[in-house]
Amino acid sequence: MNAEASPVGRRGSPRVAYLAPEIPALSATFVYEELLGLVERGVDVEPFSVRKPGQPAVSQAILAQRTQVLYDGPVAVLVARGLVAAPTFGRGSVKALRWLAHDMAVTGLHRLMAWKLAYQWLIGALLARRLKRAGCTHLHVHFAHTPAQIAMYASAFSGIPFTIMAHANDIFERGLLLREKAQRAVRLLTISNFNIAYLQSKCVPGDKLALVRCGVSLAPRQGTPSCPSRPRYRIGTLCRLVEKKGVDDLIRALALLHSTGCAVDLVVAGEGPLKDQLMTLARASGVADAVHFVGALRHDAVGEWLRTLDAFAVACKADANGDMDGIPVVLMEAMSQGVPVVSTRISGIPELVIHDQTGLLAEPAAPKALADELRRLFEDADLRTRLARAAALYVENEFGKEVNLDRLMVHLGLTRGQRALRAIP
Repeated sequence: MNAEASPVGRRGSPRVAYLAPEIPALSATFVYEELLGLVERGVDVEPFSVRKPGQPAVSQAILAQRTQVLYDGPVAVLVARGLVAAPTFGRGSVKALRWLAHDMAVTGLHRLMAWKLAYQWLIGALLARRLKRAGCTHLHVHFAHTPAQIAMYASAFSGIPFTIMAHANDIFERGLLLREKAQRAVRLLTISNFNIAYLQSKCVPGDKLALVRCGVSLAPRQGTPSCPSRPRYRIGTLCRLVEKKGVDDLIRALALLHSTGCAVDLVVAGEGPLKDQLMTLARASGVADAVHFVGALRHDAVGEWLRTLDAFAVACKADANGDMDGIPVVLMEAMSQGVPVVSTRISGIPELVIHDQTGLLAEPAAPKALADELRRLFEDADLRTRLARAAALYVENEFGKEVNLDRLMVHLGLTRGQRALRAIP
């Protein structure tokens, strides 16, 4: 949907409220793409954001105007309004208070997080009031941390059912009250079978869990992918420049490739706190002339940029705090454009990049292993072409936007229809 289209569907249909940390955020395009995909199917959507985006998606100006921000105003004013709203829901108020008392006790009253829950409970009361006024019939929330905490209390106050979509950091590093959230929700959805197993290890009941991928929204590349040999190759990576993305390992792998005479350039798209450190590493590794930092890309420019690459790589790893990626959407986008990919065996990535079938995998935090897989890719044109073709079809079937909207709508109670899928050869 373009920026001039309204994010609200047909009146009279079930009205779904959407809540995420930031809508529409440049760093979470999958949230607003999914939201707008539902609108295109005629679903009536009411968007809410916990806070205003720090980096808004400038192409979604109308969606930004339509989105109601919850943390909008001085904290003291929001607290006062929440205290007024909280007692007005009758039995819902009692239920919400019971949940809060349980959650604060489990979290520990000595912890600051317990008192943050009390604040989120008050914001939940304000959200519940807005949901009732808007006639919402369901609340769907992206990320299982702060938005889910606000959403579950809003559901208790209002009686409106809710679903949660869990991703990565929100469960690996900030996984508070996961069992309680799942039990209270209609369903706790997540992006990978790896996450499902992880959540079950945290005592989340299996019957509350379901798989919905982050659907890739880029239109597939036209024609059959072809990956000819070249005198010099161009690798791209697109990510926030933080530790868990492993750009440092990718630069070290590039230096190893250069030391064996493999002519390769690396194009790094994205911004982040490690940019200066990574530029210093490129100079120290002797590959500064071959590493090109191009900054952030607009989402509508990503497809064209990907098609300029001979390979795409994301060297994901766990950071010092144990945080790690789920399944990077940009990997799906590269595969959809017929670009061969190399990544690492961590989290849910092997569910997308199936080694020797839809891409190549190295161990995380292992630059030599990464260099070996990249060298293998560049030395074999037939391998590049085979992987690219299989990957494009696999992404369409398993990670495509439409098939995952089908899956999501089932859990939102909107449809049970499924599209017929083409078989992977």
